[in-house]
Amino acid sequence: MSEKLVAYFSASGTTASKAAAFAKAAGADLCEIKPETPYTKKDLNYLNPLSRSTKEMHRKSYRPPIIKDDIDMQSYDVIFVGFPIWWYTVPTIINSFLEAYDFSGKKIVLFATSGGSAFGKAVSDLQPSAPDAVIEEGMLLNGNLSDEELKAFAEKY
Repeated sequence: MSEKLVAYFSASGTTASKAAAFAKAAGADLCEIKPETPYTKKDLNYLNPLSRSTKEMHRKSYRPPIIKDDIDMQSYDVIFVGFPIWWYTVPTIINSFLEAYDFSGKKIVLFATSGGSAFGKAVSDLQPSAPDAVIEEGMLLNGNLSDEELKAFAEKY
């Protein structure tokens, strides 16, 4: 196994394609963070205050159930965790992922896709879910990044 893992959540496919390209360039293993109930277009209607994603993001303590894979986190030194930015921060499903595994002593580096927002409070929103890990803001994987740019990002860690 690689000492690096790229774990990602993607509701619409954008983050999935970026994560796959990043994992390949980094020579890292790839793992999808899958919700037990997949998100639909209706769930992702950010303009609807009753949509699933809107309700989740307004209730920060809610943890969407995930399908827990048999991942040996002890095999990895660095875990890159990717997600789309929702409401200027990280979707709470990433908290679900961090709370499902033991990240003690690990370095978690965030990457994200966004229509224009930065990471916001992503690190501080996630730290309580992995208190014994070091969580760092990585980079936004927007646009067409080259394999060289992705590899250089991975090599920083």
